[in-house]
Amino acid sequence: MTDTLRHIKQDLHAMMNGVASAAMRDAGMTQDYRTNFGVELPRLQTMAEELRHDHAQQLAPLAQALWKESVRECRILGLMLFPPAEMDGELAEVWLADIHTLELVQVASLHLFSRMPKATDKAFEWMAAESELVQMAGYYTIGHILRTHTLNDRAIDELRDQATAALASENTQLRMAAQRALARLSTD
Repeated sequence: MTDTLRHIKQDLHAMMNGVASAAMRDAGMTQDYRTNFGVELPRLQTMAEELRHDHAQQLAPLAQALWKESVRECRILGLMLFPPAEMDGELAEVWLADIHTLELVQVASLHLFSRMPKATDKAFEWMAAESELVQMAGYYTIGHILRTHTLNDRAIDELRDQATAALASENTQLRMAAQRALARLSTD
């Protein structure tokens, strides 16, 4: 696994976008990382597809090893690679507690949390959390779930109630996350 991680980091370094990395650093978006290569999300998605193919039998351990790195791109790849069927609620809580940026919330919600077992239950739990970042994870997760699934009337009412509270928040990002979930609900 050590050789694989080293090889991945070398590939990331070769893809480095210094301008994007500097812009993220200047905007204060990288304080949680030791290293930020500034690699764009579409390139990371392509890399994740290749890794998924090359390491199909060991995706969970590879994703966990990447997640433990203090490198922006490694953490994103870890979220993209971890098999959603193996992500239970308890592990999701552990990973979410280690997320400190909106970018990681969005990536985790799209690639992992919305696809894990009992994702809807977890999303509603997160929407009611104290932490605004955790609430955003709930709204983004339910928004992605609504792309392919419908909610029952009780869940729709709960989403509307939770979103009403979020829409009154002073946090613009939280309001936007709630608005997006509601917009996805109205497209059903």
